[in-house]
Amino acid sequence: MPAHSKAELLDLSQNEFSKLEALLDTIPPELAAKKCVDQTSIKDVIAHRAYWIRLFMGWYADGQAGKDVSFPADGYTWNQLNDFNERIRASQGHLSWAAARALLRASHAVLIDFLGRLDDDALYAAPMKGAKNHWTTGRWAEAAGASHYRSAAKFVQRCNRELAA
Repeated sequence: MPAHSKAELLDLSQNEFSKLEALLDTIPPELAAKKCVDQTSIKDVIAHRAYWIRLFMGWYADGQAGKDVSFPADGYTWNQLNDFNERIRASQGHLSWAAARALLRASHAVLIDFLGRLDDDALYAAPMKGAKNHWTTGRWAEAAGASHYRSAAKFVQRCNRELAA
């Protein structure tokens, strides 16, 4: 069930992040770097989640500035999401496990700070400017944060099972 208020969104974001962090604390660097599901590593997914938070922040800033917002990114459509995600993974391939985790922590802190500065109306009263759909800023923030943390945790658990087999 999606959040419908700032308080719910902050609580959900913090809880999902804390659960993910606790799970990541159990993953050694050598396991984090192993390719598993779809030839993607745990490290790849964690760095990717950090990237998407920053991407959301860019969408929001562009919309507020009245700029054309490119979803998901300039030169890509939602139908090309796999290609876009491949590009992200390739650009982050050099990151260590520690660097990927630090990037996620920093991106999460940026998201929480951002959410803390907005009120319920700014988050949920209207569609996000520039989004070209009915999703509110709060819904986009949840997709980039809490929902991505939850799916990352599921990915980590699946990789753990796959690599243990």
